[in-house]
Amino acid sequence: MSVAVRFAPSPTGLLHVGNLRLALVNWLFARKHGGTVLLRLDDTDAERSRPEYAVAIEEDLRWLGLIPDRFARESDRYARYDAVSAALKAVGRLYPCYETPEELALKRTRLAAGGKPPIYDRAALKLTDADRARLEAAGRRPHWRFLLEPGPVAWDDLVRGPVRFEGAALSDPVLIREDGRPLYTLTSVVDDADLAITHVIRGEDHVANTAVQIQLWQALDAAVPVFAHLPLLTDAAGQGLSKRLGSLSVRSLREEEGVEPMALLSLLARLGTSDPIEPRPDLATLAAEFDMARIARGTPKFDPDELMRLNARVLHEAPFDAVRERLAGAGLAGADAAFWEAVRPNLTRLADAAEWWAVTHAPVVPSIDDPVFTAAAAALLPPEPWDTATWGAWTGAVKQATGRKGKDLFLPLRRALTGRDHGPELKNLLPLIGRDRAARRLAGDTA
Repeated sequence: MSVAVRFAPSPTGLLHVGNLRLALVNWLFARKHGGTVLLRLDDTDAERSRPEYAVAIEEDLRWLGLIPDRFARESDRYARYDAVSAALKAVGRLYPCYETPEELALKRTRLAAGGKPPIYDRAALKLTDADRARLEAAGRRPHWRFLLEPGPVAWDDLVRGPVRFEGAALSDPVLIREDGRPLYTLTSVVDDADLAITHVIRGEDHVANTAVQIQLWQALDAAVPVFAHLPLLTDAAGQGLSKRLGSLSVRSLREEEGVEPMALLSLLARLGTSDPIEPRPDLATLAAEFDMARIARGTPKFDPDELMRLNARVLHEAPFDAVRERLAGAGLAGADAAFWEAVRPNLTRLADAAEWWAVTHAPVVPSIDDPVFTAAAAALLPPEPWDTATWGAWTGAVKQATGRKGKDLFLPLRRALTGRDHGPELKNLLPLIGRDRAARRLAGDTA
């Protein structure tokens, strides 16, 4: 069996990290097993779906390197859903119901008051043709429910293990609204069946829905896929994530927080497992290491601070060729490998490099604590050319001449040369600053 998975977001908001984790797990599982990935936009919610969100989903996935092998859009498939609905109606598995939302709510309230589950009572099945004609003449339009069978529904979940429901304990789901629009429970199954999806990997909030959908697959005489239901990701405080609330959106992490793709992917690939969270160089490595069996049932929490620590590590390990074009695009066109090697150990975000570019190539207001000391140090500056050994040789001479050592030696020089108390190693920065600029800063001049 050739593995085929799908990631099926609704374009009703920006992708958040919870959505992305599902997309990533699907992608890694498919690549680990030599399979394919379908991106399907579940856009039948016309009121909330927006074309700009559909575009944003594709852009976010492309930025991360999660390129799908196939693409589908539910709004292109209404004719197919109509055909399936007609077939189900013909065999009596779809039946019309005329209760209003208020009437259904009252039924649920009564059931709850009696300590009973909110299962539809199938009153619509008792309606006669005359009853239906009378209701429609009064302006009622039916919604259509799928008639569930009473037997057990069971599957072996790749994350949860054996799962079992009793059909008699489930409520007949609405598949078609009063306006004729098909709902997710129907469209998802039809798409998965038609597009030969072999594994459905989604959130655990769909577990009960899966029990219903398995009967629908069977009613369509379609192959039932293998299921994996992942625990839902929460934020660091344990709160659920929401597209509508803009919770930890991929777009904001990329554009506002300066997150590196492999930092985000490395974190999400290991959340919810016992594996250590380490930066990985590429998606191929993540796929080779992926194992669905390592995903635990506990609720994983997404910590932005942990992400930024990982982001720094990704940058610290990045070679210059991997960032050359991005540095140029950020206005650091003259940045070379020497500059990158000097500053990358101190970066959390790539944008932080601009600060050190300014320190080495733009005027800096020096911080002079002891003008006599810095003047003495300036007098001992060796002639150029300079390299990484220059700092050690120069500070050795300053130490011998002034008697200063340790922090009393190095911190005043750092403040004078960079205007800062902390930063990259000065043995790497000093050659980039250059002798002329260093001498003027040690003299207290902005240079």
